Amino acid sequence: MGQDLVLGLGGTVDYEIRWDAAVLAALAAEHGIRLDELTTTTPIIDERALVVTVLAFLATGGGGERFVLTSDIVERFAAHFDKAVTLGGTGVRAGIALDRIGVPTVQHLVSIDDTVRRLLPASMRIVSSATRDTLDPHLIVQYPEGATVRVVDGAVTAPASNRLIFANDSPNREMAIADGLGDALEGAAAFLVSGFNTMQDADLLEARLDDLAAAMQRLPADALVYYEDAGFYRREFSAHVRRRLLERVDVYGMNEDELQEYLGRSVDLLSPDDVGAALAEAHHLIPARALIVHTKYWALAVGPSAARHAAGLESAVRTAATRYRLGDACTAADLDVTAGLGRHPGGTAVVAALRRSGRAVGVPAYLIDTADPTTIGLGDTFVGGFLAAVPAAARYATAAALDRALDAVGGRPG
Repeated sequence: MGQDLVLGLGGTVDYEIRWDAAVLAALAAEHGIRLDELTTTTPIIDERALVVTVLAFLATGGGGERFVLTSDIVERFAAHFDKAVTLGGTGVRAGIALDRIGVPTVQHLVSIDDTVRRLLPASMRIVSSATRDTLDPHLIVQYPEGATVRVVDGAVTAPASNRLIFANDSPNREMAIADGLGDALEGAAAFLVSGFNTMQDADLLEARLDDLAAAMQRLPADALVYYEDAGFYRREFSAHVRRRLLERVDVYGMNEDELQEYLGRSVDLLSPDDVGAALAEAHHLIPARALIVHTKYWALAVGPSAARHAAGLESAVRTAATRYRLGDACTAADLDVTAGLGRHPGGTAVVAALRRSGRAVGVPAYLIDTADPTTIGLGDTFVGGFLAAVPAAARYATAAALDRALDAVGGRPG
């Protein structure tokens, strides 16, 4: 097995706005938005449509990812709020989580600019298909449970916290595969594939899958391939990507929003029977060796290889929980603190029931009480935590932990 963790396929620059219900209410009033026009499926052709979509998601407590007509809409909306500029994309956020515990990664990027160069951790090596600097920001909206926003004829209140992503990102939509990816994969212990969800041209998608398949031929036979699902802008592309890649995928991951979108129905995440039935139905649709669904209550795996990933699930849940309570600043020491926290009782009951019945393996989420949770990037961080359990990553993480311990007692050999 190789030693590198190669993560792809595209990174982003994110505008994380600070939630402000008063600003959103003022925008709803300015645009004359009413309760009966709230929908999550309207084409986002202007700022008004973006506000409608945000409010519609908020009313259901849902999360998702949507395409906007131009990046100018993102810039205009974000300008109303305080914002933080961060890096996103499943591979990049997973790599940031790994960097925090001392694990280096190789990042496949399709776009770059000075913001990326400034914010990307020094431990990351880059393989890039970008031929020039570009900036197409992703708008990230995270709203808290209980958030209430007034509209013209009433108000909407969020039954749960969640996050939304809005973007028009040409490099990620084109998803050019770097010439150097095959070279990077020759030394890989694991390869993360994610990002095809933003593509919208069928012929271009087919060409990119051809390029990716050619590069993946150079993967060591025992390298782990993790595919993380996401909200496809064109749902029919999801099945096509699976047909091309599933045979080489070891772990196929998704969150509860994606699970319910595939099933076309809501799932009671605290009902063992409903969860068990949903996982069985999803695995019938996506017959992966290990199909993982991660939620705020539990992470569960089904499939013939599910049992071998128990350590990865625990590492993933612990890492995501630490980000939830501390954001990007979390460290390996913070993971140790999280490990001492209690587990969600409802999630514990679901996991125990499905374990007993032999329908799934998994771990319950940690029970975390924080007034300022970070909901952005939890799925990406979950993936990073999972990959931290790959033996090649564990070697780095263990060394980093030893270095910290020696520093703490002044015992570093010198």
